[in-house]
Amino acid sequence: MARRVLILGAGFGGLEIATLLSRAAAEEIEVTLIDKGEGFVFGFSKLDVLFGRAGVADVRIPYAQIDKPGVRVVRETITAIDPEARRVTTDSGSYESEAMVIALGADYDFDATPGLAAGGHEFYSVPGAERAAAAVAAFDRGDAVIGVCGAPFKCPPAPSECALLLDDELRERGVRDACTISFVIPFGSPVPPSPETSAALEGEFAERGIGLITGRRVAALDSDRSVAVLDDGRELGFDLFLGVPKHRAPDVVIASGATEDGFVPVDPATLRTRFAGVYAVGDVATAGVPKAGVFAEGAGRIVAQALLAELLGAEPPGRHLGQGTCYIEFGSGRVASVDIDFLSGPERTGTFNAPSPAQAAEKEEFGASRRQLWFGA
Repeated sequence: MARRVLILGAGFGGLEIATLLSRAAAEEIEVTLIDKGEGFVFGFSKLDVLFGRAGVADVRIPYAQIDKPGVRVVRETITAIDPEARRVTTDSGSYESEAMVIALGADYDFDATPGLAAGGHEFYSVPGAERAAAAVAAFDRGDAVIGVCGAPFKCPPAPSECALLLDDELRERGVRDACTISFVIPFGSPVPPSPETSAALEGEFAERGIGLITGRRVAALDSDRSVAVLDDGRELGFDLFLGVPKHRAPDVVIASGATEDGFVPVDPATLRTRFAGVYAVGDVATAGVPKAGVFAEGAGRIVAQALLAELLGAEPPGRHLGQGTCYIEFGSGRVASVDIDFLSGPERTGTFNAPSPAQAAEKEEFGASRRQLWFGA
């Protein structure tokens, strides 16, 4: 009888694990991949939606396209998780397994930032980016604030990209001189693991007249006065607010008892939780790496091999090294990247690769290759 694996969430980590298990053991392991969404969207595509470069239908890859031996894709909403029993209840039934992977990503805690939902726009979800796109298109005069409301947050370079792409947008429309752009981030620099990357971004901000406020987060929005209140009491007036909400695990994961301080703690080397046979990867987990798709994918490769070892006696994996490349839009069609290494050595490192046509081509290949691998499209 095939061994049963439940994968909760079809993002970078869940898709990678399902693909690798199908390739290695389609007859021995029965994978059930559960996600409530219609399809997968690369994180960087949300900026394309925000700035009108693509519609949602253009960037969403339907889960219905997945056709892999040994993998059943279930589009249902998870209503309860029992990590002790490795059992999941959905709005349509229940599922049991020998092993479970929690890969449900991070949700947004709007209540943690009073006034955000009513007074600002978030661009980190696909619906949010779609709604904010209209506000960006209508903005042609006044003050724009791009504000991070808490850390950790997904794809740390994305708010910097947003600031640069907003500058591009306003210049293309000939209204940049009538607008100001401020960027608030709780880190001491835009990309802390890579001083060289941070310096390059800070140089771009200075050249373009984008105000950078580091070491602060947006604590509240006063929509009556159109003011963003920072955690030190400072106030920034805005006519357009584009926010990154505080992140936490989805409610159903928190209710399962698997979280601490809002996320699922795991052994960084193995991605195991404190529950036998239960792993967690990606943005939902505290794994000692940034919350970004490429790191969820890398963690997924380790977990897939660990499941093959645990269930079928295959060779166990090495430890999770926390390595990955993040691509960064510098505006004006330029793409750079930073190679991050969080866990393999004594210190975290980030190697900057300056904007170039080669980097732009590599970003395109990054998306195309994963689309082909996971969806065959």
